[in-house]
Amino acid sequence: MRTEWIAKRRGQDNVSQMHYARQGVITEEMQYVAQRENLPPDLIKEEVARGRMIIPANINHPNLEPMAIGIASKCKVNANIGASPNSSNLDEEVAKLNLAVKYGADTVMDLSTGGGNLDEIRTTIIKASPVPIGTVPIYQALESVHGNMENLTPDDFLHIIEKHAQQGVDYMTIHAGILIEHLPLVRNRITGIVSRGGGILARWMLHHHKQNPLYTHFGDIIEIFKKYDVSFSLGDSLRPGCTHDASDDAQLAELKTLGQLTRKAWEHDVQVMVEGPGHVPMDQIEFNVRKQMEECSEAPFYVLGPLVTDIAPGYDHITSAIGAAMAGWYGTAMLCYVTPKEHLGLPNAEDVRNGLIAYKIAAHAADIARHRPGARDRDDELSKARYNFDWNRQFELSLDPERAKEYHDETLPADIYKTAEFCSMCGPKFCPMQTKVDADALMELEKFLAKEAVTHG
Repeated sequence: MRTEWIAKRRGQDNVSQMHYARQGVITEEMQYVAQRENLPPDLIKEEVARGRMIIPANINHPNLEPMAIGIASKCKVNANIGASPNSSNLDEEVAKLNLAVKYGADTVMDLSTGGGNLDEIRTTIIKASPVPIGTVPIYQALESVHGNMENLTPDDFLHIIEKHAQQGVDYMTIHAGILIEHLPLVRNRITGIVSRGGGILARWMLHHHKQNPLYTHFGDIIEIFKKYDVSFSLGDSLRPGCTHDASDDAQLAELKTLGQLTRKAWEHDVQVMVEGPGHVPMDQIEFNVRKQMEECSEAPFYVLGPLVTDIAPGYDHITSAIGAAMAGWYGTAMLCYVTPKEHLGLPNAEDVRNGLIAYKIAAHAADIARHRPGARDRDDELSKARYNFDWNRQFELSLDPERAKEYHDETLPADIYKTAEFCSMCGPKFCPMQTKVDADALMELEKFLAKEAVTHG
């Protein structure tokens, strides 16, 4: 779909959506997003120009179906996939991608650290994906020096970042906000640094006693992103890894730096979203969202969870979906899903499904709470189908139709029960929804009540 659109822009010094928006141009991608979001194209252009919305759309990803991440658009959900040295392979990762798209992932991040040729895995995923693909290039940079972190140079980072851009990656997590002066601030944490990329850079800075190379070479990364329209996803290397560490000095110091980097990227018309904390008690979620908007000039916020408690390994898709719904309500633009395997292992296909559905629920609940036009239409249609015992229509409107049908059919599998006016919870005699009150009966009741009111004062 995008091949002809992209051809018009090749050869330009800056092909970013923000660059065109600031020139007053409504690109085909902006038009497409406007239709998907049911918003005016001029509003999309203004939000992208302002930096409150991004359209991740690398010019080397022509089969992408453009989407938007921003406070004016619907709350989005990202799914993480990726092969590890101990598990998974190319075929499994493509299967996870297809499953993620099937169950509604708006973007997918390839976090592969091994399990095969990383370039082959990445390019195959991009070619197969209609949704934006994000990566964390520092993982491959470390692999390129065989895991010897101290051997990494700024050129190694820049080489891998440009390679990902050339391959069609739409947005990249760049851990440029963690500075050498921030490292002492983690001293009193329970879980220290839990970001994989942040940990690599922390060890590099401690070894070399030099500033973060992604920070000192941020301008070089900007120049790469301009050429391909790659969006920054500014990584929160010092995000809290447990509720005890939430909203501490380390997290907030890095957030201030991320705000400065956001504005620096905007000076060059490069799109930015900012990543947010992973473990936050419920009473601190609103503060975290408001603080990010303040420090980062309302750049789209992209949060992992957050998990609101730390005591449920195996159920962290639930502990985090609670926080995600609240974060979305307060204005977070995109939610990064957490699977039941978080903290325990590499998720399989069923974990991807469970994590995504939990987060589609959270994002949809946030859209309802924010009173987005039409957000509740599907809920109302499903409720009507439920009240009318239209089981097939109820399945069809579900976020996960297959699971809804599976659970219904566990006890009442025969086709005759698809029109029955009960389920196995109440049976045929006790379903309250069988109490149908017609308009004439209600009118008679109202007359009676009015008469009683007059009689008894």
